[in-house]
Amino acid sequence: MKKRTTPFILCCIAAVLLLTISAGCVGTSGTTEDVSLKNTLVYAGESEDTINPVLNSHSELADLICSGLMKYDANGKPIVDLAESFTYDPATMTYTFTLRKGVTWHDGKPFTASDVVFTYDVLMHDETISSSVTSNYEDIASVTAPDDHTVVFRMGDTNAAMLDYFTIGILPEHLLKGKDINTDSFNQHPIGTGKYRFVEWDTAGGMIILERNTNYYGKVPNIERVIYKTVAVESTKATMLSTGEADLAWLNANYAKTFRGNQNYKNIDFKTADYRGMSMDFRTKFWQENGDSIGVLNYAIDKQAIVTSVLDGRGVAAFSPIQLSDYGGNPAADIYPYDPALFAQEMEKLGWVKGSDGIYERNGQKFHFTIQVRGHEEERIDIANLCSRMLKEAGVDMEIVVVTKFEWDKGYNGFLSGYAAQFDPDMVYANYVTGASDNTMQYSNAEVDRLLTAGRHETDTEKRKALYQEFETVYAKSPGIVLTAYLDGNYVSIAGLSGLDTTRVLGHHAVGVMWNIEEWTLSK
Repeated sequence: MKKRTTPFILCCIAAVLLLTISAGCVGTSGTTEDVSLKNTLVYAGESEDTINPVLNSHSELADLICSGLMKYDANGKPIVDLAESFTYDPATMTYTFTLRKGVTWHDGKPFTASDVVFTYDVLMHDETISSSVTSNYEDIASVTAPDDHTVVFRMGDTNAAMLDYFTIGILPEHLLKGKDINTDSFNQHPIGTGKYRFVEWDTAGGMIILERNTNYYGKVPNIERVIYKTVAVESTKATMLSTGEADLAWLNANYAKTFRGNQNYKNIDFKTADYRGMSMDFRTKFWQENGDSIGVLNYAIDKQAIVTSVLDGRGVAAFSPIQLSDYGGNPAADIYPYDPALFAQEMEKLGWVKGSDGIYERNGQKFHFTIQVRGHEEERIDIANLCSRMLKEAGVDMEIVVVTKFEWDKGYNGFLSGYAAQFDPDMVYANYVTGASDNTMQYSNAEVDRLLTAGRHETDTEKRKALYQEFETVYAKSPGIVLTAYLDGNYVSIAGLSGLDTTRVLGHHAVGVMWNIEEWTLSK
C-alpha cells in the first residue's frame, strides 16, 4: 500500500519551509542571507543520495552545480562550456582544449587544467568507483595538462561520441584528491563551477537548497534560488503543486492531465527518449535457461493499450532502445505485432506446452518469473500490472514484487526498468555491451557487441546509421528487455514560471528540463 501525504502534513511542511526560508539560509561562504520564496523556484524532484556527476549521471542537480568541458545546446549537440575552444587532430587522434580563464570553484579556488586531468583520471583508472559511465571513457589513452589552461586528450581509438562524453561535470582536485569518491562527504556537499552553488541539504525536511552563482562565467540566472524537494511518491508531487508547495514538477501523464485547462498552471510537454520495459536479469538461472523465449513475449503485450491507458496517449509504443534517435527507428526492427495467436505458435516452436493450469511449461519448468517494481512509481506499477495481466491471459506467469528500492541480490528475475539515449546512440553501449559499466543485468550478445563497438568507432555518418539500424534488428531478435513504451515528459508549473524550452529531447525521468534555467523567470 502506498503512503499518501495528507493535506495537514503538507501544510505543516509548507509552514516549516516558509519559516526556514524567511529566517535565512547559511551559504557556503558562511554568511546568512535574508531570502524569501518570491524569487525561489521550488521543484518537486526525485529522491537523491548523491550529487556527483561521476557517480550520478541522471541528476538535474549535478548539471546545475558542476560544469563540463562541453555542454548540450537546445538540439542536444555538444558545444563548449568550461572549454573556450578545442581542436581535434585526426592524424594523432588528439583533442586539445583551451580552458576559460578566470573561472573559480564555488569556494573561490581557481579552476585549472589539473582539475580536468584529475576528473578523467578517476573515470579512466579508479576501479573502485561505483559509476555507470566509465565505459564511455575507455578509448582515452592519456590526459595531460601542458599548462593551467590547456588539456590534451590522446585517444587510443576514435570515438564518434567523445564530444558528448566531454560534457560530464568536472570535479575539484583540491577537495577530492586522495579521497574515496564513493563515500566522501563531497557527494552531499558538492562544490562546482556551475550556474548554481550548493547551500544546504536538509535531510529531515527533504530539501536541497541552491543559490545562483553570481560569479558564473556565463549568464547568471534570473531565479535566485532553487529548492529541490526530494520526493519519491508520484501522488505527493501532484499534491504539492495543487497546494502551492511546489512551482514545478515532472508528473506521470494521468496526474499531469488533472492540471490541463487550469489557468493557474502550465502544462509543458517535452519529448523524451525515456523508455520502460521488463529488464531481464541474466544472472538468474531462469533466464540463463530460457533467454531464447524473451522476444516472443512481445507478441502477447498490447503496447498501444499501455500508451493509451497508463500514459494517457502521451507516448509511443517501443520496439528499439534507440528508435527515437536520428540513427535509429529502423522499421525492420519492429517485428512484434500484438498477436496472441502468433504468440501461441511461436511458443509451440520453442517447445513450450500449456499445463493444466493454463501456464506454459518446458523441461518440467513453468514459465514463471518475477519482476520487481518500486512502490512509489505508480506509472511503472500500472505498466507492470497490465503486462502481467496480458501475459497471464496468454499463458505466462509474470509475478510482480513491489519493493521500496531495487534489491539486486534477492534473486528476482528482472525489474521494470527505464533507460534513455537522448543524445548520441552510443549511449546504449554501456547498457548492452558485454561487461560494460551499466550492463547491470549481464546481457550478452556477440553480434550486439560487434555492432555497437563498430558504431562507436565509425566516423562516417551514413555508415554509423547503417550499423545502428542493424543493431536494432539484431537486438530485436534476441532482446534482454521487453520494451513497452516511450514516455513524453509531462511537466507542470505554476502560471508564473516562464522560459522553459521544449526543443531538447529529455532523458531518463525527463532529466534535462533545466538546461536553459538561466533564461527562466518566476513571478509569484
